[in-house]
Amino acid sequence: MRRKFIHHFFRLATGLCAAAACAVLGLIVWAIVKRGWPAINWRFFTEQILLVGADGGIFYNLLGTGILLVTAFCVSAPVALSLALLHGVYLPPKRRGTLALLLYILNGVPSILFGIFGMIVFVQFLGWGKSWLTGGILLGFMILPTVTIALMERISAIPRKFGEAAAALGLRESQIIRAVILPQSVGGLVTGSLLGLARAAGETAPIMFTATIFAGATMPSGIKESPVLSLPYHIFILAQDSFDPAVGSKLWGTALTLLMLVFLLSLAALPARLKLKQPAHHD
Repeated sequence: MRRKFIHHFFRLATGLCAAAACAVLGLIVWAIVKRGWPAINWRFFTEQILLVGADGGIFYNLLGTGILLVTAFCVSAPVALSLALLHGVYLPPKRRGTLALLLYILNGVPSILFGIFGMIVFVQFLGWGKSWLTGGILLGFMILPTVTIALMERISAIPRKFGEAAAALGLRESQIIRAVILPQSVGGLVTGSLLGLARAAGETAPIMFTATIFAGATMPSGIKESPVLSLPYHIFILAQDSFDPAVGSKLWGTALTLLMLVFLLSLAALPARLKLKQPAHHD
């Protein structure tokens, strides 16, 4: 009887906690949508910033954010694939936990430390100044644990009989990787990348000193001294001048746009994530 009561109590408590978290999230989304929707129109997405954010749109902010995210994906995907193959194929089982631990530690590093590292290494030591490439590299390494762990889970879920059948046909280890493991792990790469990019899209600290400015940038023309505009930094700057009603409207509109971008990336990752969580049967 006592165990049954404890079971129901914890079930009720977890349900209430989940409901409270969803309610807080719902209130935040509702507040952003209510205040940001009046600013959403075609002009807002197709024009550049005017009058220090009080007029115009966020076209180049969207473009700059896209450039940073694409660069982050190009940086993180090959490194994550290499680490996942190292974990699932080449490392002995006793040492796999060490690699996973290092990834979790990297995932817990505060984002501002990535920004400081980038400023010291790329901006000052290499002399790049503010550069879109620096921002993409930093964001790529920020999302590396997310992408790698999703790939590791996917590789570990591949039925063992697939590899055994390939080995029985005389395929070498490298051929098994190309013919069996890589095609089967694409879903993990897509899932991890989309979830990581959803996080990277809202990061301000890694790029504010290294890759982005508030106004004056369009398309990057090189690597050195070639910053871009971005959505999160735009929100950060406008929030300091939000007492102006015109600026406040653009602030909430930009916040709603960023929220929609993150939502779309997370939604796109959901089908692959659900498939990844399906139990695999190992023979």
